[in-house]
Amino acid sequence: MAHIPVLLKEVLEYLDPKPNQNFIDATVGDGGHAKEILKLTAPYGKFLAIDRDQDSIIRTRVNLEKFGKRVLFINDSFSNLKKIVEENKVKPVWGILFDFGMSSSQLEDSGRGFSFQKNEILDMRYDIKTPITAEDIINSYSEKELEEIFRKWGEEPKAKLIARAIIEARKWKRIKTTKELLDVIGKTVKKRSRLPARGEARHRRHPATLVFQALRIETNQELAEMEKALLAIPKLLKKGGRAAFISFHSLEDRLIKNWAKDLNKKGIIKILNKKPTTSSVEEIKINPRSRSAKLRVYEI
Repeated sequence: MAHIPVLLKEVLEYLDPKPNQNFIDATVGDGGHAKEILKLTAPYGKFLAIDRDQDSIIRTRVNLEKFGKRVLFINDSFSNLKKIVEENKVKPVWGILFDFGMSSSQLEDSGRGFSFQKNEILDMRYDIKTPITAEDIINSYSEKELEEIFRKWGEEPKAKLIARAIIEARKWKRIKTTKELLDVIGKTVKKRSRLPARGEARHRRHPATLVFQALRIETNQELAEMEKALLAIPKLLKKGGRAAFISFHSLEDRLIKNWAKDLNKKGIIKILNKKPTTSSVEEIKINPRSRSAKLRVYEI
């Protein structure tokens, strides 16, 4: 499945790219948003395409090849945003985009267990140099630690029961794959771990959704990385520059909202949409994954 950039029309309207302006995509993925921004910033606008996932950078190099030297590809975490901008001398910066969703390629082709819809190894690392995998977490964290991450990062109401079931299951053998973890979760919540049957609502939440979300966040330390990046933004954007954030769950959205509220009170940033912008009915029909997307935009 081809990657469809979420809220593309709205992102372009808010960031409002103009010829020769410099932009950053801190989570470039497959480059869907980047491609359209680059068209609007021709002929000389520079673009920093950043992603922790080396495979994403490889794909995006191909997807953005026609833009030549205008694009600088950086395989790094956006938590190092300030250092990346300084080292690459891309200034002034008119806009920064963060899309915290996962690309179709990561979900369907990575082989790293991001999705429970395929039986893959429990890896879940964006950056394969990260020392700890999701498998390590599932098989080495204590019951209390597992319960805490499921509750904190997944907001999973049955965190304690699922953590206890994992501890019991791994006494017999190491849990190595998404299917093995799925079976444990399915038995614990008394539901069959399967995809919705034909005719069922496709947006019904699978019983493993929140646990997999929590594992991915813990493996990649996602919210800690976000906090570091947020600190850098006011120092990087020029006056009048804008930062756009697309989040897909409440933890991300809450962190961004609270950061912005604090800086707005101090007069450092201006909130451009007090309520997050969401996908239209038409977009959701074309791209069901956009259903939970929320866009927040701020101006320095």
